[in-house]
Amino acid sequence: MAPLGNLIRLHALPITHLPAHPEFEAVQSAKLPHASSTEDGSASRPGDSSYAPTGESAASSANPSQRPSLSSFLKEALDQATFFADDVSTTFKTTSEKGSNPATAKVTLLKRQITSQELSDIPWGTQTIPRLAPRHIANGEAWFARRSIHANKREDGTADFEEFERLRLNPSEAEVQYTPDVVDAFKVLDWEAEIGRQGIEGYSDVKMWIYEMYHHLPWPVYNRAFSVLVITAKTSRSSFIVVRIPLDLSTLPQAFYSSGRHIQEGDTAQKRKPFVHGIYTSIERVKTNSDQSIEWMMTVSSDANGSLPMSMQKLALPGEIAKDVGFFLKWIGETRDS
Repeated sequence: MAPLGNLIRLHALPITHLPAHPEFEAVQSAKLPHASSTEDGSASRPGDSSYAPTGESAASSANPSQRPSLSSFLKEALDQATFFADDVSTTFKTTSEKGSNPATAKVTLLKRQITSQELSDIPWGTQTIPRLAPRHIANGEAWFARRSIHANKREDGTADFEEFERLRLNPSEAEVQYTPDVVDAFKVLDWEAEIGRQGIEGYSDVKMWIYEMYHHLPWPVYNRAFSVLVITAKTSRSSFIVVRIPLDLSTLPQAFYSSGRHIQEGDTAQKRKPFVHGIYTSIERVKTNSDQSIEWMMTVSSDANGSLPMSMQKLALPGEIAKDVGFFLKWIGETRDS
């Protein structure tokens, strides 16, 4: 079992810990006006612990020269994600198996509780990309996973590998298309120009974006916004990985929801609504097996914050991630000939 990494954790990473980007040059350490609300109606600033439960200050590494290089950051994040995904079969416990219409494959559900002691033992400040240890780790991290094996075919209820690659090419934009409760994927920025043709050892066709994912929830619960760094890469000709790392965008004016700009600039009433900032981190991996079937694995840890008790979230999340398999394959089938 590989040791736990410090990047793919349920603690928001400040943008000052990210590789350089032209849009970061004008960012000041001062906080922006509040952008979200708590579900009791009180104001909630993006930097509050309810949004980004981390001990890292947004100004803790304000000197651009202290930022990690792009290549080292990408390599470390992808390696940590790969090691964690490799260990799912041995460190997670299988809990159930579900159908996910219209998928023909069954979905196996798994879970793992990472304890506060395991989080404390992470060498937060001495890994390749150092960061401060978070303040709030008493409850550990609850992780859930799903695994499904699909026929590598272009037919109803399944998809071939090329169709599965739509999860890699731009996973955030795809999620808006196939997930009913995701109403917006706002791209804050990307590193396409900066990555260019530089190689990352062990990976190819690497991409990295910052997105704000905006979810509609039924009344009386507030909508949720999630700020994530999204990294995708091919791990071979027939496999790829998608990594999402939670971010604190409270100091980034280019953000839409975290900055509060959505209140005036949202193009629908739904996007102008008050919301609660949630937080999640996830890893997806798709690979072709030796028998040419396709294995799709996803693991996630999240906290919707607000008034939703964590006990309720833990009960609901496995079923929700199982539904995504059917949602995706339904979308693939509907768009296959378009």
